[in-house]
Amino acid sequence: MIRQVAPTTASVFITGESGTGKELVARAIHELSPRSAGPFVAINCAALPESLMESELFGHEKGAFTGAVERRAGCFEQAQNGTLLLDEIGEMPTATQAKLLRVIEENKVRRLGGAHEVPVAVRVLAATNRAPEKAVQNKHLREDLYYRLNVFHIALPPLRERLDDIPVLAAALIHDANRKHGCRVSHLSQDVLERFRANSWPGNVRELRNVLERAAIVAGSGEIQPHHLPGAAAVVRKAEGAVVSDELRVRAGAPMSEIEEAYVRLTLKHTNNNRRQAAELLGICLRTLQSKLRSYGAGKTSAAAAGKEGAV
Repeated sequence: MIRQVAPTTASVFITGESGTGKELVARAIHELSPRSAGPFVAINCAALPESLMESELFGHEKGAFTGAVERRAGCFEQAQNGTLLLDEIGEMPTATQAKLLRVIEENKVRRLGGAHEVPVAVRVLAATNRAPEKAVQNKHLREDLYYRLNVFHIALPPLRERLDDIPVLAAALIHDANRKHGCRVSHLSQDVLERFRANSWPGNVRELRNVLERAAIVAGSGEIQPHHLPGAAAVVRKAEGAVVSDELRVRAGAPMSEIEEAYVRLTLKHTNNNRRQAAELLGICLRTLQSKLRSYGAGKTSAAAAGKEGAV
């Protein structure tokens, strides 16, 4: 599907859970497109405060607001003749979505505080970890913007639904870890591979990458064995219908949401409720972790935990 859509000018809507590789898909589309010589610019809409969103997207003129000491090109101008990825599009304020739709339709952008429109030639890709139809229904994503961006849809399955890909993914990730850290790791032991196939991987491929990078550093060379794995990933033996680790226990047939919640809470326990550190270990952004905790009905953390989070 990537190869089919890359040579076209169509907008692509990429969906999938955090850590499934949405940005990698976007980069592959760019690299296989006629725009590959141009810039690839990615903006994470969930990571920007609402007050800075429009400036980041559309740019601003000098004096447009307090602190605007010089003219600044936004992401559309930075991606001129290239590709712009709007990651976590469902987190963008709806008022900004309306302005974004106009820019996409007219291929012109007006900087904040500017009097003139600037022509832009940019291919726009969008990504979200939410179900887009549900985001539209809940008014988090404008319907007209969704249909404008969703010319071509690529849905990435979570790692738990593609466990047979783990050997190939692991080989590529080990190769990257060797190059990055000067290791000489060759492969996974059969025991580790079986454990990986039994894991639910709530952090998806990003979590697998983090686990393998750490294991490669610990092993140094040769084969990755179970004792090279971090505690939370050194899952799993099957006993009497349960999947067991030293600290994580879930019943057979439990919904994936229940398994994910147990894993997230275990990670929080390991970090003493430091949410930022837990998010890094899980391979997701802090905002996504906070959203998951709200969905679990976590409520407020203790004052001590809040103090830890604020101190980070």
